[in-house]
Amino acid sequence: MITKAALLLAATTLAYSTTAAAQQIDPKVKARIDRILKATPLIDGHNDIAEQLAENYKRNTDSLASGTDQRQPHPLMTDMARLHEGRVGGQFWSVYIDGTITGDAAIRETIEQIDIVDRMIRAYPNDLERASTADDIVRIHKSGKIASLIGIEGGRQIGGSLAALRQFYRLGARYMTLTHNQTTEWADSATDEPKYGGLSPFGEQVVHEMNRLGMLVDLSHVSADTMKDAIAASRAPVIFSHSSTRGLVGHPRNVPDDVLALLPANGGVVMVNFVPGFISDDNWKWSAERSGEEARLKAIHRASKADVEADLKVWDAAHPAPPVTVKTVADHIEHVVKIAGYDHVGIGGDMDGIDATPTDLTGVEDYPMLFAELIRRGWSDQNLAKLAGGNVLRVLRRAEAVSASMKNEPPILSNVDTAK
Repeated sequence: MITKAALLLAATTLAYSTTAAAQQIDPKVKARIDRILKATPLIDGHNDIAEQLAENYKRNTDSLASGTDQRQPHPLMTDMARLHEGRVGGQFWSVYIDGTITGDAAIRETIEQIDIVDRMIRAYPNDLERASTADDIVRIHKSGKIASLIGIEGGRQIGGSLAALRQFYRLGARYMTLTHNQTTEWADSATDEPKYGGLSPFGEQVVHEMNRLGMLVDLSHVSADTMKDAIAASRAPVIFSHSSTRGLVGHPRNVPDDVLALLPANGGVVMVNFVPGFISDDNWKWSAERSGEEARLKAIHRASKADVEADLKVWDAAHPAPPVTVKTVADHIEHVVKIAGYDHVGIGGDMDGIDATPTDLTGVEDYPMLFAELIRRGWSDQNLAKLAGGNVLRVLRRAEAVSASMKNEPPILSNVDTAK
């Protein structure tokens, strides 16, 4: 099975080694950050720890108390101690499966991923608590725990079944990303050949049913046409759980300016992503060059994976990745603000779903570094609180209100193969 991490261009061995933990934030600035994040929960839109536990830890959650155990089979960006250190107050835990998996198999594997998140929450009752609503997040944050919600990362995970969508909501899913890297049977992806010019008629039904349930429509990974169609179709605000801005970097995973301009009317939020290749043009070009070299080596060393890896290490040593820092992330946040406003930006780090990070945002403990950078740029407490989680809480509350207004509408019974 191809993991999400393997789909990214950088290799794990290339992860940047500098850690923000070794850096100091001025005590006065740190006190200000602590005050803001005590009053407003820091809500991150996307964390892939469930995938890491599935791929590298045999679905076992025992290693998450602390990330200092060097016996771990794979380095993690997330654990309970570091979540508290980073002042995380709410987390959407992603449940991801390979986007090439379809039908009943997709539904089964998604349930298995949800089970990992469920067991993780149960394993750390002093740190995590399940949240279903915006009010739950606020209450749990005040108790000193991390409010835990689920996000489904790809529309194929419902297997073309709106019944499965409804049951995933019952199991705790509070958003669904309409596609992953593949165009689905009803929506175009940003990184695949388009089929529908956005959403198909069934795709519009999916958005309608998500609105009825109170599930957020997540537009990370989808094409620009799908973004526009979904915004037009949705009665509730949309989110981008882990995306950055195409106005700064032309990567297809990023949000174009004309879509950002639609957010004030829709009410939605772009939760800015930390992937170096998405936020740095130089890093994106380097990643493409590295992928080309890897393909060349595979063509030469068809019978030896070891030779490919050895020669690629030589190339890596001669072509180091361009560094990316917290300042680059802040630039994307400020670009969202420039086009859409302070009410429409959030944080979606994509921790444990990426192989490389900015040098000073290496794990969930490092979120204060981002706030310190924005304070350096003159951000007010009010706008920092909106970024942290205030905007997401507003979106959740509006989605809940839209759902309540649709309570007398019957569920849609068609599936992708029967929809007209």
